Amino acid sequence: MLKSWAPAAQRQLVRDALPPLTGGRDVRPATNAGAGDDDGERNPPLLRSVFISDIHLGTPGCQAKALLGFLKAHPCERLYLVGDIIDGWQLRRRWYWPQSHNDVVQKILRAARKGCRVIFVPGNHDEFARHFVGHHFGGVEVVEEAIHVTADGRRLWVTHGDLYDGVVQYARWLAYLGDSLYELALRLNRHLNSWRAMLGLPYWSLSQYLKHRVKSAVSFITRFEEALAHEARRRGMDGVVCGHIHRPQMRDIDGILYCNDGDWVESLSALVEHADGRLEIVHWAARGEAVEMRAAA
Repeated sequence: MLKSWAPAAQRQLVRDALPPLTGGRDVRPATNAGAGDDDGERNPPLLRSVFISDIHLGTPGCQAKALLGFLKAHPCERLYLVGDIIDGWQLRRRWYWPQSHNDVVQKILRAARKGCRVIFVPGNHDEFARHFVGHHFGGVEVVEEAIHVTADGRRLWVTHGDLYDGVVQYARWLAYLGDSLYELALRLNRHLNSWRAMLGLPYWSLSQYLKHRVKSAVSFITRFEEALAHEARRRGMDGVVCGHIHRPQMRDIDGILYCNDGDWVESLSALVEHADGRLEIVHWAARGEAVEMRAAA
């Protein structure tokens, strides 16, 4: 499936970026885990776990430099890559892979070499990785789904979430169309925010605004969240961690903890677990970190 993307050297770059898949295992604390800075210093982990998804490496909208800043500031014992890390849909149409995207891959692989346990749960945009279940790539484990046990004993089901999206599963053509329209919105957004930056105004997301204003989109998001919470309850879990819809959220749904770690295209957010098991959504852009402003390609 990778053969249609790009020349051999580029395909190898993607292979080096991919981790292995193993289905539904308990992921418990790793020993001797730590992540150091790029200069070789080894620092004790500040966080027990970090969950990130929807990076969309291979697209102009990916905020790779911001993600690098986040990863350097948040070393952890285990790092979950909760799907759509590499955007295979976009790479099929056009190859786009700047150095900053390669830097993200290298940062993740470096963390794995230094003792951080890295678990990759593929999503719909990097579904090609589901062919590599049970393999390891540079110390990264690829798993179909995972069960994470927090420091305070809660069991969280970790899944990208696309398998509970009816459009992706039963109307793939519509999902591709929606993806193209989303990319168009992001291009318009980059122009708009370049103008806003010149005026000293903060970053503003056009697509997030549309999602929150369009009634059908709000209804879809609610159904998606409830479906995942229902499935987590059926599996006997205390909660679920997912991505897919690019909407960071942490809330209780009928006694089940629903956590969405957001994305690294617009919200620039992640879910983190502290040493005592406390969960928190970190909004990196809100902490004053720079957001990349590119001209539309």
